[in-house]
Amino acid sequence: MPKKILIIDDDPVIVKYLQAVFSDNGYATCIATSSMEGLELVRQEKPDLITLDIQMPGEWGPRFYRKLRQDKQLRDTPVIVISGIDGDHAVKDAIAFVKKPFDPERLVGIVKNTIG
Repeated sequence: MPKKILIIDDDPVIVKYLQAVFSDNGYATCIATSSMEGLELVRQEKPDLITLDIQMPGEWGPRFYRKLRQDKQLRDTPVIVISGIDGDHAVKDAIAFVKKPFDPERLVGIVKNTIG
């Protein structure tokens, strides 16, 4: 069974691009366009890894991240922050911070190093 990546981003262009990059490399994906939806999906889907945008309508990425870390069953899920703003300070324990526009090969490399 392929490893599953949850993409949390409100930009449909980025979401489509990430889906293509990940599925081309053999990963399954699920999508959330807000951090609230993201939390629900993490509980339902139990992804192996999450990519998280920082700037989104409603709740920002760092709030999602704090809530994720408060949940004992979910807190060990690795998170890669993908953002157009310099926000690596906002999510301190993320396994990587990738600035938009990003190099897909570098991103896939990080994912492979993290979940195989």
